[in-house]
Amino acid sequence: MNGIKPQQLDNCKRRIGQRLEESTSEDRGQPMFNPENVHYEMAERARCLAAGGIGAVHQLALKIGLVDRIDRDLHLLKIHRPYHESDHVLNIALNVMAGGECLEDLELRRNDEVFLDALGTQRIPDPTTAGDFCRRFSEGDVRALMDAIDETRLEIWKQQSDDFFDEAIIDMDGTMVPTTGECKEGMDISYKGEWGYHPLLVSLANTGEVLRIVNRSGNRPSHEGAHREADRAIELCRRGGFRRILLRGDTDFTQTQRLDGWDARQVKFIFGMDVNPGMHVRADDLPQEIWEYLERPAKYEVQTEPRQRPQNVKDRIVKFRKFKNVRLDAEWVAECSYRPTACSKDYRLIVVRKDLQIENDPQGALFEDYRYFLYLTNDWDTPAEQIVFSANDRCHQENIIEQGKNGVRCFRAPLDNLVSNWAYMVMTALAWNLKAWWALTLPETPRWREKHKQEKRLVLRMEFKRFVNSFVQIPCQLVRSGGRLVFRLLAWNPYLPIFRRLLQALE
Repeated sequence: MNGIKPQQLDNCKRRIGQRLEESTSEDRGQPMFNPENVHYEMAERARCLAAGGIGAVHQLALKIGLVDRIDRDLHLLKIHRPYHESDHVLNIALNVMAGGECLEDLELRRNDEVFLDALGTQRIPDPTTAGDFCRRFSEGDVRALMDAIDETRLEIWKQQSDDFFDEAIIDMDGTMVPTTGECKEGMDISYKGEWGYHPLLVSLANTGEVLRIVNRSGNRPSHEGAHREADRAIELCRRGGFRRILLRGDTDFTQTQRLDGWDARQVKFIFGMDVNPGMHVRADDLPQEIWEYLERPAKYEVQTEPRQRPQNVKDRIVKFRKFKNVRLDAEWVAECSYRPTACSKDYRLIVVRKDLQIENDPQGALFEDYRYFLYLTNDWDTPAEQIVFSANDRCHQENIIEQGKNGVRCFRAPLDNLVSNWAYMVMTALAWNLKAWWALTLPETPRWREKHKQEKRLVLRMEFKRFVNSFVQIPCQLVRSGGRLVFRLLAWNPYLPIFRRLLQALE
């Protein structure tokens, strides 16, 4: 499978380096963009594909057993003429990997002869057939598909080093999926006044993987059904071999009637708490001597010299027009024990006080202005500031939601009812999971262990579009030779050494 030689990659890197390092001190006298006589013609024998990395993605799905598990667990078709369930699922996921943005882009894929040859297929389902497949799903079928994906996930996790299993961090949140349709079953109007759906997302913060997506009507609260999906995610992580499990969520997910059960199962949690009048009074009554200054670590370390900050244009305009401006002056942290009404034991309440400074207030500063933020946890050992930082890190799930909306575009509602749109979300989100599994499959050799770990973290943290441009949108020529389908790379990019290591792992 892997015929890429390191010397070839080094030569390509050297040539592009020479072109980029050429002196630019002399005036050329003409624009740099100056192509010669351009002529287009149709190739007779050469067959090329823009998304050359799609072959490696498909081989990854085969290697990890995803295709077999989908066909084993998902039964929607009585007769396979000609497609199996795995063909339909991968058709939607690989369409996203190849740069597709919606179901209609499948028409471009199925009319691309080289794309079909790269997947070893005569044809793929068209957009209408793909939509009909989504409408075959019931709720049980969607969960069967998610279970098949979970079984594959467990096999990927088995390949990881021991430190990978120190702690599983499970995040939960909901997001709105608006739609302009009028006849979509299950849609409703949200508190924002938008018509659509309100899916629940459960993700693994360690790798960014999507563990669960549950589609719900647009007017349902964020926490509805979250405890059931959290329990399924906990069981999955326990089966995967994680030694500790941490649940995180915002104030909507502090389901106090479930806390005792999670604590009894040795599951740690950090949830936000609403600052109602009673909790505000409790925070005000904390002794002054237990408050400690909260110092946040720097976002990054300057490797060379700090750069001069540019002028703050927004701040200048606010001051000139004398707008009311609220600034953070300092942060303080304290803690106490607290027993929610639905619980039978005390838990640890972390209180963060943000002292605010108000500029250009027409009423003047009559009293100190501050805000409280509350976090409830059963972790009594970790320092309070670390609990706060961990709770704030949950906001990274917002980046996963953003990638789901604008990267893989799984948070869309192109079909006619709640369950079919749920199935579409799960199949499209599979492309995001394949990206994570791509990174986790990369081997780590003892000699270059630290370097390979950094490369694995790099791929895990990539935005989806950058991943596709780096590892999938690789121009390739397809050649049949000696009973093999050869993907001949036609261009170089800096990520090809990582791509080569994945091919080695798939051999």
